[in-house]
Amino acid sequence: MPSAFLKHPFMSQRAVAESDDDAMVGAMLAFELALAEVQEASGAVPAGVSQQMREQLERANVNVAEISEGIASGGNVAIPFVKQSRALLADEIKRYWHQGATSQDVVDSALMLLLKPRLAALDELLLRCRSAAVALMGTHIDTPMVGRTLMQQALPITFGVKVAHWAIGLEQTRRRLSAVELPVQFGGAVGVHSGWDNLGLEWMDALAERLGLAVPVLPWHTDRYPIHALGTAFDAVAGAAEKIALDVSLLTQTEVGEVAEPSAPGLGESSSMPHKRNPVRSALIRGAARQVHGHTSVLINAAAQPLERGLGEWHAEWAPLMESALLVEGALEQVAVLLEGLEVYPEKMQRNLAATGGGIMAEPVARLLAPTLGVERAKAVSAEAAEVSRQEARPYSDVLANHPDVKGVVGPDALRNACDPALYLGSSAAQVTRAKKWLAAQ
Repeated sequence: MPSAFLKHPFMSQRAVAESDDDAMVGAMLAFELALAEVQEASGAVPAGVSQQMREQLERANVNVAEISEGIASGGNVAIPFVKQSRALLADEIKRYWHQGATSQDVVDSALMLLLKPRLAALDELLLRCRSAAVALMGTHIDTPMVGRTLMQQALPITFGVKVAHWAIGLEQTRRRLSAVELPVQFGGAVGVHSGWDNLGLEWMDALAERLGLAVPVLPWHTDRYPIHALGTAFDAVAGAAEKIALDVSLLTQTEVGEVAEPSAPGLGESSSMPHKRNPVRSALIRGAARQVHGHTSVLINAAAQPLERGLGEWHAEWAPLMESALLVEGALEQVAVLLEGLEVYPEKMQRNLAATGGGIMAEPVARLLAPTLGVERAKAVSAEAAEVSRQEARPYSDVLANHPDVKGVVGPDALRNACDPALYLGSSAAQVTRAKKWLAAQ
């Protein structure tokens, strides 16, 4: 598969480089060496053996291609890895290698080790996005724009409150992701540390501490809550990022033009139309998010696993889990750049507020007229005036002022105020202030 063309562009390139085959081998090696050290500390491995293992294996050349080829016969990467690494050890210490462990212990723990720096990177990116969003919120707390429902003009809001909702969405997922634990896996053949009795749980706890992973209550070979929690947390981040990209892409349309993605030489160019400036960052974010959504469905459907070891369900988790992490990191890299350099055009927002001749203000006008005309007649008059304004390209306030049901009934100042979008922004500014306070709380 041409991954460099079809997969990697949506992922963080740094994450791809740090999560390759060699990284997986390194993570499996870290698990096995830590296990030997823990067992040596308890007397189950002779003194000095774990250091001999480290010295012999860290300077050895592991054959990644051979490990890859061996997966077909065992069904997972740990089996050929353990076999090859044991062969590299001196004969007198071979029997202590992988003692009390099973292949799932190795794979699950290695994946947790690979994901640990990815979660740290995601947190950094989400904090970066938060800072950029807060700056935009402050700048545009009073910038009026069209609020749109069902893709149509509805009532005025501010651009600041739109960004506030983006920021809250991202921050909620950051806090959720920061609470997700990455537990060590260690249960042995059937999850009960067969042959080692209570030492097994002691080793599991010590192994978690040595590797910097969370301590599970019990081994979780077929209790896949940790994977479910992690996968759905990734999906939540992807959804929040996709929301921003979707809004931005809609607001960048030529006919709308209220924002533009940060410019860069060659970015957004078309292969055939030189005039185009495509929202490429938004496309990459949305493309990554859609893939994460698909991966999440695989993880959710693999949550219930049979008896003491999954048959296909466990195996199906590996790629979707790792790819989700890399895709989310790639999406957030784009979101951070997008928010930090977003070009905002208040004058075009103002232009679009006037696109209907002011008819967007029909709802507050109806409220103004209702005490005099009654609710139903007020709605009818405001709607009639809005339609005339649209068809004749006349200012909404002028059409209203000359309507027979309005003329002489409502003062011109009250009518002008009711037709001014900047005076009908509801709690927009208050929401921005409230959001900034909440965002600063953690």
